[in-house]
Amino acid sequence: MRLLDHPNVVSLKHCFFSTTEKDELYLNLVLEYVPETLHRVIKHYNKMNQRMPLIYVKLYMYQICRALAYIHGSIGVCHRDIKPQNLLVNPHTHQLKLCDFGSAKFW
Repeated sequence: MRLLDHPNVVSLKHCFFSTTEKDELYLNLVLEYVPETLHRVIKHYNKMNQRMPLIYVKLYMYQICRALAYIHGSIGVCHRDIKPQNLLVNPHTHQLKLCDFGSAKFW
């Protein structure tokens, strides 16, 4: 994740290991905070019985394509779990960020 440096990919701020009382080792990742997911934004519009404005649909699609072009072309990663829950959105700036690389593979 430290390799990822793009405005449409969530950034890793810090990582550290911790252990439990049972001596299980955990890797903890501290990621940048983005307040919403695309899933919740879509649910909000549905709840209001409205459609998302086309300008936002286009803006989000453009940013998704930019993120995928970056991870595929620049660092050779296949995300493998793209869904609205894994697309973070800042509701004030409408900047979208791809997150959750738990299923990702290098190719």
